[in-house]
Amino acid sequence: MDKDTLERLSARTSQHFFDSIAVKQEAEKILPDQVAHGVIAMTRCLRAGGKVMACGNGGSAADAQHFAAELIGRFERERQELAAIALTTDSSILTAVGNDYSYDEVFSKQVRGLGKPGDILLGISTSGNSKNVVAAIEAAKKMGIHIIALTGNGGGKIAQLLGPDDIHLCAPSSRTARIQETHLVLLHALCDGVDHLLLD
Repeated sequence: MDKDTLERLSARTSQHFFDSIAVKQEAEKILPDQVAHGVIAMTRCLRAGGKVMACGNGGSAADAQHFAAELIGRFERERQELAAIALTTDSSILTAVGNDYSYDEVFSKQVRGLGKPGDILLGISTSGNSKNVVAAIEAAKKMGIHIIALTGNGGGKIAQLLGPDDIHLCAPSSRTARIQETHLVLLHALCDGVDHLLLD
């Protein structure tokens, strides 16, 4: 590998760090209060015997599964298991609903089948426009299920669906990678906050 190529790749890598840091710094200015509201809502839900359902597509599906795993297992400290389910993991449900109905309904049908009033739906969409996440939010709102939405790019259609009792964590970026990186910090902040309220 020639020196010029290595230098260019190194500079591009550095720029990723700089850009990610900048978005997180901007998010820190605008999102902590909303995260705190999300932590309180989630903790109340879990203490009352409710559950958190999480959904998203692609990298956001991985984030939904990551979040559910940290509630069922643990984040940084040992504690009781907390009720959480990622709606992205059952291949039979996803393929049956996608084939027999529409991929747009793969999460909303699960919300209607598994959810109950007082639960929380954690909907993750970097664009804010994912049709199946939008449909899941619409179904949840009709059932009295609270919404915590993680978006970016201004919030898209999801931002328009949310009411005063919902929580919107919108990463201040239009770049998918930067939004996903910020979402991970937000998810960890939610986990940490729940653990703090339950354990401290």
